[in-house]
Amino acid sequence: MILALLVGGIAVVALVVVGLFAFGVRRRLIQRSGGTFDCSLRWNLPEPSSAEGSVDSSGKGWGYGIARYGGDRIEWFRVFSYAHRPRRVLDRSAIEVLGRREPEGEEELALLSDAVVLACVVRGTRLELAMSEDALTGFLAWLEAAPPGQRVNVA
Repeated sequence: MILALLVGGIAVVALVVVGLFAFGVRRRLIQRSGGTFDCSLRWNLPEPSSAEGSVDSSGKGWGYGIARYGGDRIEWFRVFSYAHRPRRVLDRSAIEVLGRREPEGEEELALLSDAVVLACVVRGTRLELAMSEDALTGFLAWLEAAPPGQRVNVA
């Protein structure tokens, strides 16, 4: 009985270690091509009502991830996933920036400490991206560096 519990406990610990190792390997594979930054994403937000504040500061809905520049698109990968494909792909021409703000309320606990929240619309879907100030500068420069003739909407 004790031997079975010991073997079972060792197996569970080994599975946890292998799982954590797999997260690390996946992150390295995503970052290998360069052009990545830490970026939280909140997708498909409701339209803000004028009676309430336009900011949902509950902290709900945020997903922690890694974003990677890929030509004229941003690929967003969840950190805690084993998927090799991006969860979301945002085309540069479809991103419309509505504004930026500091995290408020419980959002401060859900996001990285130095995060800035960027409100956007992509093909009619409202979303928010949270990233560091340096990553935001690079992201906005990437948006504005669109090829000639391509529409860019940066507020």
